[in-house]
Amino acid sequence: MLKPWIEAQARLVEVAAGRAFADLVIRGGVWVNVHTRETIAGIDIAVADGRIAYVGPDAAPSIGPQTQVIEAAGRFMVPGLIDAHMHVESGMLTPAGFAGAVIPHGTTTIFHDPHEIANVLGLEGVRLMRDESLLQPISMFTQMPSCAPSAPGLETTGAPISEGEVAQAMGWDGIIGLGEMMNFPGVAAGDPQMLGEIAATRASGKTVGGHYASPDLGRPFHAYVAGGAADDHETTNEGQGIARVRQGMGCMMRLGSAWYDVETQITAITEKGLDPRFFILCTDDSHSGTLVHDGHMNRVVRHAIDCGCDPLIAIQMATINAASHFGVERELGSITPGRRADVILTSDLRALPVEAVIAQGQLVAENGQLLVDCPRIDWPDSARNSVHLGKQLAGPDFAVRASGDSARVRVIGVVENQAPTRALEAELPIRDGVIEGQGEVCQIALVERHRGTGGVVNGFVSGFGYQGRVAVASTVAHDSHHMIVVGTDRDTMAAAANHLGQVGGGVTVFRDGAELATVALPIAGLMSDLPATEVAEAAQAIVQAMLDCGCSLNNAYMQHSLLALVVIPELRISDLGIVDVRSFELVDLIV
Repeated sequence: MLKPWIEAQARLVEVAAGRAFADLVIRGGVWVNVHTRETIAGIDIAVADGRIAYVGPDAAPSIGPQTQVIEAAGRFMVPGLIDAHMHVESGMLTPAGFAGAVIPHGTTTIFHDPHEIANVLGLEGVRLMRDESLLQPISMFTQMPSCAPSAPGLETTGAPISEGEVAQAMGWDGIIGLGEMMNFPGVAAGDPQMLGEIAATRASGKTVGGHYASPDLGRPFHAYVAGGAADDHETTNEGQGIARVRQGMGCMMRLGSAWYDVETQITAITEKGLDPRFFILCTDDSHSGTLVHDGHMNRVVRHAIDCGCDPLIAIQMATINAASHFGVERELGSITPGRRADVILTSDLRALPVEAVIAQGQLVAENGQLLVDCPRIDWPDSARNSVHLGKQLAGPDFAVRASGDSARVRVIGVVENQAPTRALEAELPIRDGVIEGQGEVCQIALVERHRGTGGVVNGFVSGFGYQGRVAVASTVAHDSHHMIVVGTDRDTMAAAANHLGQVGGGVTVFRDGAELATVALPIAGLMSDLPATEVAEAAQAIVQAMLDCGCSLNNAYMQHSLLALVVIPELRISDLGIVDVRSFELVDLIV
């Protein structure tokens, strides 16, 4: 059991000196030292009270009759992997389910921002996520969400977060800092609430997460950095990443289910030879199918290596760099005395097979099998009844009415494998007073689901390639998490939306009025408390159904879920209308 360092100190000294027996000894491995970026063979690790006491050539004096001994047998001993920026809700799982999914992949620390549930349930949702996170056998640190709504005046959330609530949460156990500050125009303009939230975080000695989703590296960028954000994960190319690091920010390069931003930035290290200390790996958003079938941070590290990165540098970017960034390098991030005993055993540093995982001094997984329980809280009814449509929807609710024979409209253009969209235009036909989608352009609608207003905002989107009478609906709609419906037929869109209202939220695919696949997400309309394997199976059925309906985009569901994210350019939809994120203003659908 993990003890605070101050309580474990005396025993750590005794074990290291060989005067007391360890709880666990890992024997005969190759030490991957992320402080010196080297590997050292013939090393033992002795653990007491969940912490590393000794790392050296012979831990025999620390082995007693009750000491558990794990034979490394010449394998590499790698620090447990850290995800420096992510959202648990994107896995469609609660913290317990997420922990159970990633532990076998070698993830032993997570810094997560629950701003998805904050947009639905407010501060109470954050507290629930924090409570379950603290129960897990790995380290799960919570960042207090900064922006709910993410862009005031452009969207309406279920429960806004106030500056006072941010300051209050900074005193909670398990809160590591402020979640990504998405309102970058507000910070750059000196908005008092945004600056106040950052100041409260800095005053508590904690880290401010950044989010500057703009290519403009002029004065607005410099103003944002001056406002106090410590990192950014919205960089998508080498130049953007270097610009952050030059200004003293951490550049968080992400590989999620749909975000492939490592390859375009890691050249700053592999080709330009820049110091890698302030480059950090993360996932941001990974759905359950990716977690179960492909991996988590081990997948990101392998990808970085495949992109030409030295394996030891890639491991540093997923361990000590992240720990140092959050100011907890004396607590975790390396295999050194006093730190939490988080260790992976692997036979190959490049392929990185995760053969055993030790977290906080406990063997938690071996050969892909989870060996521990991941405790759950009792989620209240308020979290399980969050989808309120206000009425039974029908086809006419999804009609865009206009006069004439055709209309020029704004179209949200999906960009495969990236979060940004394109602001497009299309000339569409008008039939019986209603604008119709055509070719690649189909309809998108945002259905208000927090207050039961019955409101529907309609627009157009391109890039999904749906064929026939199709509709895909989701109550996961970053960040306001209303309901997003994309489809080619208005009656089918209504049927899909009504179905999610009946099951309490989730994702569903309908064709010709009939359900093809559904993953039910009854907790805040965002998460399931079923095991990750079951959720992944249902999520995979969604992916297959979208493919069967003509959509060949990689991880198209992730693209779907971001169509209401009004803080990433260029064009989005909200409950208030169509949003041009380049200028941060509402614009008319018809040009």
